[in-house]
Amino acid sequence: MVTDLMKFRNIGIMAHIDAGKTTTSERILYYTGKSHKIGEVHEGSATMDWMIQEQERGITITSAATTVYWKDYRVNLIDTPGHVDFTIEVERSLRVLDGAVAVFDAANGVEPQSETVWRQAERYHVPRIAFLNKMDKVGADIEMCIESMRSKLNAHPVLVQLPIGSESRFSGVIDLVEMKAIRWTSDDKDTKPEIGEVPSDLRDDALLHRQILLETLADFDDELAEAVLSDSSVAPEKLHEVMRKAVCQMKLVPVFLGTAFKNKGIQPLLDGIVHYLPSPLDVPPLPGIEVEGVPVGHRKASDNEPFSGIVFKIVSDPFVSSLSYVRVYSGRITVGETVLNVLKNKRERIQKMFLMHANDRKEVNDVGAGEIVAIAGLKLAITGDTLADQKHPICYESMNFPEPVISLAIEPKSTGDFDKLQQSLARLAQEDPSLKVRLSEDTGQILISGMGELHLQIIADRLLREFRVDANVGKPQVSYRECISKSANGFDEYSRSVNNKSFTSSVSLTVEPNNDHLSPVIEMIEKANVPKPLLAVIRDSVANAVTSGALCGYPMVNVKVRVTDYSYDTQGVDEVCYRVAAANALRAALEKAAPVLMEPIMKVEVTVPPDFSGTIVSDVSARRGNVMGLHTRGHLQVVDAEIPLASLFGYETDIRSMSQGRASSSLQFDHYSILPKPLQDKILGL
Repeated sequence: MVTDLMKFRNIGIMAHIDAGKTTTSERILYYTGKSHKIGEVHEGSATMDWMIQEQERGITITSAATTVYWKDYRVNLIDTPGHVDFTIEVERSLRVLDGAVAVFDAANGVEPQSETVWRQAERYHVPRIAFLNKMDKVGADIEMCIESMRSKLNAHPVLVQLPIGSESRFSGVIDLVEMKAIRWTSDDKDTKPEIGEVPSDLRDDALLHRQILLETLADFDDELAEAVLSDSSVAPEKLHEVMRKAVCQMKLVPVFLGTAFKNKGIQPLLDGIVHYLPSPLDVPPLPGIEVEGVPVGHRKASDNEPFSGIVFKIVSDPFVSSLSYVRVYSGRITVGETVLNVLKNKRERIQKMFLMHANDRKEVNDVGAGEIVAIAGLKLAITGDTLADQKHPICYESMNFPEPVISLAIEPKSTGDFDKLQQSLARLAQEDPSLKVRLSEDTGQILISGMGELHLQIIADRLLREFRVDANVGKPQVSYRECISKSANGFDEYSRSVNNKSFTSSVSLTVEPNNDHLSPVIEMIEKANVPKPLLAVIRDSVANAVTSGALCGYPMVNVKVRVTDYSYDTQGVDEVCYRVAAANALRAALEKAAPVLMEPIMKVEVTVPPDFSGTIVSDVSARRGNVMGLHTRGHLQVVDAEIPLASLFGYETDIRSMSQGRASSSLQFDHYSILPKPLQDKILGL
């Protein structure tokens, strides 16, 4: 059992869909001895893809955690999804990880979801190493991959390996740090790599790239710089030390090569994980944020500090109701203890704890700093909550979740199942923060909103299989937004009597377009002697009201609300009056501000043989889209476009029929745009 935190690695595997993340994870499990049989994604037998929906579709839907050991190092590994509909899984995993392995298809380089997960890692300051997978694939091109990392990701990749052989003849790598050749003589999973001298025909190229590596690393260490200038020999240990420092500072991204499906390159990648990715001690202490009644501070990664951790994932469980995945940042926690949910200021008792291996579990009694654990039975915790020692609270920054862009109506097949449907959806929404559930006031139907068609298909499938709810599911619909075209003022005065005492409150406000922020911005003037709780009541009322626009009730975006005046009677205050007056004032202002509908625009990338690219380009225009660029990737043409989501239902099927089954697409939300007036009038029934 590894207890030295310097030998802990909390890492994630992240990439675009089909780049080979789960295949890489399966090989890591095998070569570290965690599993004795390699599970294959295409056979539906991958250990980390344990959900039945994942096995049927051959994709990763939910992030799965496990713990493996490699050369006395403990590696807590999370395999994340690559499909854009499940990007929330990547977001919350990266929030609590210390490092990541970015997997790229060596023939495709940086793909759209690669960019998304890379930006997520940047946001949470997660150091990375890169693994160019599928080196045996036709069109595998290291230079193209490196250049795309520089141009699209603004990254600083540095090769630490060179390939031995290309495409189908790929048989191994040259380690530029150790200057050794590592070969695999067959594709068999039990073939051990042979380590020997660099082949003579590759030696000059290897020396050239090693010199590039040395000169790159010399920028980060004076001693190494002197050695490079004087042509002195440099020990591999020194290069490991300097590379590790540069990676932890997010200044470099070491690039490894291999083909996971053919069982080549995994052992050196594992060496790279323990050599270069940070331990919990290498990461700066996580700072607390300001919360009322909670001191701001830092917690070091140490068992001697008070306990603190972040809930980063909730999973429904048939045996214990739910499992809350927690990254422990400091201190130790034992079964039976009571901890504080800091944001809710409520106490929770630790009933059971498990170390997870995908959906298998091992019960443990206590865990310490740097560990990832699943806690059973937390009743109040949601994703992003901080758990802490009751006597030494601290609150960490939570997470941002994307707004859903697509909705559908769902209703039980029998009236008796209505409550069961609502309860099941509530559990799914607790598990998945990107799923929104609401009751339509117009139709009485339950509306669920998510990140894409596949996301909602999976939710509907889980309702049927997992929760045994038989429901009718409607067709997907676009989740529009509303914005305003001009500034306007609003005022309302509201009175009511309570216990024979009359209360009157008035609120004045202005609304104006605000293209700098997608989410609504609320500003308030503060008056002397007016209690802060009253201001909070007005702000809260405006914040709730702005979630429903004046046209169709869609949430408002790109709007600034400025509360300019409000009445205050020192003799008595009724909060309900203020809430109603604020909401009515906002409604009046929005109706005068020329509201318009906005539709989600998707960033679309279509990969297609050149013979069919013209057809795809014409189809983009027919869907009200714009072609943003064309470029080649290997022997294929890539069409970059922006297309309204409303025109994209069934898009993958359509482009396959236009290209004899040879085109594929990737979609992700990009921005909202004002809906053309004829389409808006049609939606409004005008």
